[in-house]
Amino acid sequence: MKSVNSFMSRIIKRNPGEPEFHQAVQEVAESVLPYIEDKPVYVKTKILERMTEPERVIIFRVPWMTDSGEVEVNRGFRVQMSSAIGPYKGGLRFHPSVNLSTLKFLAFEQTFKNSLTQLPLGGGKGGSDFDPKGKSDREIMNFCQSFMTELFRHIHSDNDVPAGDIGVGAREIGFMFGQYKRLKNEFTGVLTGKGHSYGGSLIRPEATGYGLVYFVLHMLKLHQRSIDGKIVAISGSGNVAQYALEKCIELGAKVVTLSDSSGYIYDQNGIDADKLAYVMRLKNEERGRIKAYAERFGCAFVAGKTPWEVNCDIALPCATQNELLEEDAKMLIKNGCFCVAEGANMPCTPEAIEIFENNDILYAPGKATNAGGVAVSGLEMSQNALRLSWSRAEVDQKLQEIMENIHRTCIQYGYQPDGRLSYVQGANIGGFIRVADAMIAQGLV
Repeated sequence: MKSVNSFMSRIIKRNPGEPEFHQAVQEVAESVLPYIEDKPVYVKTKILERMTEPERVIIFRVPWMTDSGEVEVNRGFRVQMSSAIGPYKGGLRFHPSVNLSTLKFLAFEQTFKNSLTQLPLGGGKGGSDFDPKGKSDREIMNFCQSFMTELFRHIHSDNDVPAGDIGVGAREIGFMFGQYKRLKNEFTGVLTGKGHSYGGSLIRPEATGYGLVYFVLHMLKLHQRSIDGKIVAISGSGNVAQYALEKCIELGAKVVTLSDSSGYIYDQNGIDADKLAYVMRLKNEERGRIKAYAERFGCAFVAGKTPWEVNCDIALPCATQNELLEEDAKMLIKNGCFCVAEGANMPCTPEAIEIFENNDILYAPGKATNAGGVAVSGLEMSQNALRLSWSRAEVDQKLQEIMENIHRTCIQYGYQPDGRLSYVQGANIGGFIRVADAMIAQGLV
């Protein structure tokens, strides 16, 4: 622990005022530093120190015009963290909370996540403090075109391939891809998450949610359990939550919660396929609030809270970082929850994770469990390069195989001296080794 504290003091001094980034690095350091203590090649070359320093950070202004003719200015970012094993790969997030600390944490996590997929993908992340909520399609297009007018010079299909994230869906990807094509005069797979009509992959919208549930199935199977008949609590109501819910329904689980920034709904009868279809219309087309679900179907809506106080067997936090706190973890355990898998990036605080691991809860971090999205993005890149399109069944089979391989890697590196399995340790060490070995092979670059 002394080596971790010393390492983190240097990280904090070098990156002041970036708490999200500090948290992400510490979680990795606690697993990796003990592992490399007796491996001089990693220590001598200061691999972990080098991994925490982005290869490149790009910050730029994004001026755009509202429908009423007013000029607005936002800030754009791209953090190109690591290209050791492939082109930078990671999403673009449009949200008022976006800042350099958040994007460095996400890019750092992405590096390990992409490594775990075994695909040739480096780590990156980007976005803007622009808020898409309440904006017209024309205003969204104005912003996206302005954003890409600067970003295009820093990305390419063989260099950096962004995707979507919070606030960036099919609409935003389409506007940005169109502007990139216009500026570069080339049709290339520079963005993933594209519409199927212009190079997108089948299963890409579903991939993160489906992949999360596929990983949970392997966790349960290892402990002779099944998801059939289990009660599941899900936070969020966006892309990841929607498709995790869809896959849970398909496999016989009963999902009872969804949420957004206003609060959560609790449907004791379970959210079925028809109710999910309503949620998709509400969130994807009408861009409404989850409270409308409670009003339509006559269930409870709890304002200003997250759903971790309800009785459930499995919890899938799919909203945003640090949404599940220490007290939430205690409440979940008290109410019978035995499995927690992250659909969002770093949604559980360090204190919550410690509670889960100390109480032998099946807990797996997002860098392992939500890697399905970037895995299918990698498959989309392959299809674009080959100028072909795989069937839905082919992509889904490849996704299942990737999630199984990630679970196998976590098992390989996750067992502790006392025989307990830590998915956190397994994911961190498994992701680290591939990137570290590639960095050593390539020299001091």
